[in-house]
Order: sequence, then structure tokens, then C-alpha cells
Amino acid sequence: MKVSIIGGGPAGLYLAILMKQADREHDITVYERNGPDDTFGWGVVFSGKTLANLKEADEESFGEITNRFQTWENVDVLHRDQKITIRGNHFSGIARLELLRILHARCLELKVRLQFRTELSDQDIEQLHGEADVLVGADGVNSTVRQKYAKFFKPTLNLRSNKYIWYGTRRLFHGLTLTFREQDAGVFAAHSYKFDRATSTFIVECDEQSWIGAGFAEMSDKDTRRYLEDVFAQDLEQHPLLSNNSKWINFLLVKNVHWRHENVVLLGDALHTAHFSIGSGTKLAFEDAIALNKCFGENSNVSAALEQFEKVRKPVIEEYQAAAQDSMVWFEKARDYMHLDPMDLAYALMTRSGRVGLESLKRRDPQFVAAYERCQL
Repeated sequence: MKVSIIGGGPAGLYLAILMKQADREHDITVYERNGPDDTFGWGVVFSGKTLANLKEADEESFGEITNRFQTWENVDVLHRDQKITIRGNHFSGIARLELLRILHARCLELKVRLQFRTELSDQDIEQLHGEADVLVGADGVNSTVRQKYAKFFKPTLNLRSNKYIWYGTRRLFHGLTLTFREQDAGVFAAHSYKFDRATSTFIVECDEQSWIGAGFAEMSDKDTRRYLEDVFAQDLEQHPLLSNNSKWINFLLVKNVHWRHENVVLLGDALHTAHFSIGSGTKLAFEDAIALNKCFGENSNVSAALEQFEKVRKPVIEEYQAAAQDSMVWFEKARDYMHLDPMDLAYALMTRSGRVGLESLKRRDPQFVAAYERCQL
């Protein structure tokens, strides 16, 4: 089978690996607009359940990935200079660039063709559509494949109100740390976690009112970093923020009514997005690839495989997007929770999706729940 994959992120690369591993006769090419060492952002996160799925799907890449992981089981919530820790949450982090290099090496080992720095026009995409048995649009949140066939996929693109910016820092956060700081300009939330032995991701999020109040529209990259280093000076312990083409953006919530058109299918962020506050973007990309590969293994007919993929995977994605929506809205309204004391804020944060309650938290961390209940007396 001839497979053309547009987009060399985790979704596209992992699908190529799984399909080539399943049948070495597959002719698979991945087209990526950037170079092999170009990446934006810093670290990405996996949950424990995702790791089990990766190990079952391809033990070779699983071993390489987990050898480079930083792991933790705590969520730390900082509010009014007090830290509340909730344990029993199993996550792992890895540098996005390191992850891509591992997947590149595995692709080359399996004889998948990787064509970097390849910008495809609509005409190029149409040609691949006609030549390939399967054309996969795994080209991210601003997918050109989705745009070209938009009248068939029927996407909805919801640009959210909050602003966020993705930095790195040499300050190591040993666990997922959610920090809230109130300033004259407004409320700023930081999402941070280590992803290697020397670096952490540091995402800052704020509502539009705070963003305007701080004057970020008129600031350079350097001035923006200095401003946020001052806001989070105590949390960063005077470490600078590190920029990698870091820019303020609004989260784009992507959904599609249809997931396939003829022999074309979308995957990963091109197909769906989930707010970064639940840390599931990369997880969902990998699990999309696993599910689609399984459907090809169970169906010799491409149309039947794509139909099965949408049927079995769509309810899973809708559930994740519903949880992510609740989490996203919570952060959009974060200033409404700043009056809470640290323990109450931590509890509100952990239960924000409506899918985690008191009993669930008690199983994860009975000491946290006991401390919370004492505060309610």
C-alpha cells in the first residue's frame, strides 16, 4: 500500500512506524515543511496509561522514549505563596525535539522516507490524493489538508479568549506545577514541569484583560520575558525564561464533523485539539496513530478501515475534548477563583473537569483529601 503522510509531528511519524512495522512492503513517505532539528515548544507530557499503549504498539521506540523520560506523580498548586501537593498522578515528560529525533531514527530504521523542508501546495496535495492509496493529514492545528478539503471535513475552529506563551527555563519543577500570581494588571497562571535533567517547560496563560493591562501588545520578546520573570520571580528562583520562537497565541479548539474524505483522513491536531491544561495533545496524537494502524490491520479495504477508525475513535476523542473544554473554561475564568484560600483553590483545580471527585482524589492521595476536609470544618 502506498501511504503519503503530510506532517512530521508525533502523529504522522508514529503512524508511519506502526504501518511499516506491520508490513514492510508498505511504501510510506512523510512530508514535513520544517527541518529535522526544527521544533517549537519545549517539553511534552505522557500519562501512565499512554505508556502502556506505546509499549504494546512498538517496544523499540517505547524503550528509546522512556530511557529519556523525567517522571513524577505530584501536582503542586501554588497560590498566595503556599504550595499544596496532590500525589497519585503519574506523568512523564520529554523534550519535544528529543522525541522527534527518536521517531525519525525509528522511521529510517524501518525504511520510511522522510522528506524535510517540503512545503506542499494545494496542487501537490491533490496529486498525492490521486497517487496514494491513503493520504494522511497530520499537519497540525493549521492543517493545509483540512483546509483544502474543508467542505468535506466540515471543521469548526473556535479561537479561545485566553492568551498563552510557551517558554522553557533552567529552573527544575519536580512535578506538574500550577502557579497563580495576581498583579495590578491581572491574573497570570503558569503551567510548568521538568522534561529533562536541566530544563522545564514554563507556559504562562492569562485572560485578555490581564494581557492588555500588562501592555504585552507593545512589548518585544525580551521585554515580555523580563516582565514575566518579574511576575514569577519567586517561582523561577531568578532563572531566566528561555524563548524558542515563543509568541503569545490564543488556543484554537479544532473539531471536525467528518474525519475522512475518500482516501484522505486527518490525524492528531489537524483532526482535534484538547487544551494543554490536561496535557493530552501528544498522547492523543500517538493513540490516534495506534487506532488507525489497528483499523488497517483489520480491514484490507481502505474505505472500510477509515470508516472503522472514525467509528471507534470519535467517541474517545469527544470524551477527552469535553473534559478539556471544562478545564479550559476554568482557566479562562481563573480570576474568579483567586479569592479562594490555597487548599480550596487546589481542590477546585483538581475537580475542574467534573470527572474527578472527592472519592477519586481519596484513592489517589488520602492525605490531601484529609487535609482538605479538615479545612472545611
